Amino acid sequence: MARRPSDLSRPRRRLEWTGFYDPDAFGRFSETIARFLGTGRFLMGQTILVVIWIVLNLALVRYRWDPYPFILLNLAFSTQAAYAAPLILLAQNRQDDRDRRQAELDRQVNNRTQADTEYLARELASVRIALGDVVTTSDLRDAVDRMATALERIETRLADLEPNPPTD
Repeated sequence: MARRPSDLSRPRRRLEWTGFYDPDAFGRFSETIARFLGTGRFLMGQTILVVIWIVLNLALVRYRWDPYPFILLNLAFSTQAAYAAPLILLAQNRQDDRDRRQAELDRQVNNRTQADTEYLARELASVRIALGDVVTTSDLRDAVDRMATALERIETRLADLEPNPPTD
């Protein structure tokens, strides 16, 4: 049966799972698994399990449940890898998201710090300009010394201009 053009104007309804799914809880679970898979305890436990598996399947001929090519063991490793890889990737993606958010916060803090630093630099420059017109103690001392020198010269000139009083 051919579709009519009007049918193409609406997307098909997708099947949706109506069960409860908390992505954050699953993400935390995947991070817990990824952290555990990266520990020495897990590697040591897995190594001991593999050694016991191989020894039992080689030594106990009567109870062999997985003979030599160890197909069941390989299947178990494949299943573990099939689940571990996506869980580790999910954990890495969550860590990347956290790192991205932290980098954005760091950028905002750096921008605020830079703006504050530039503001303080402008304020300091304006204070320096304002203090450029303020008289310092050395400026005041120099002015007083010049005044004293000028007064001495005036006194000397006045003394030269006074007539000598007559002597009796």
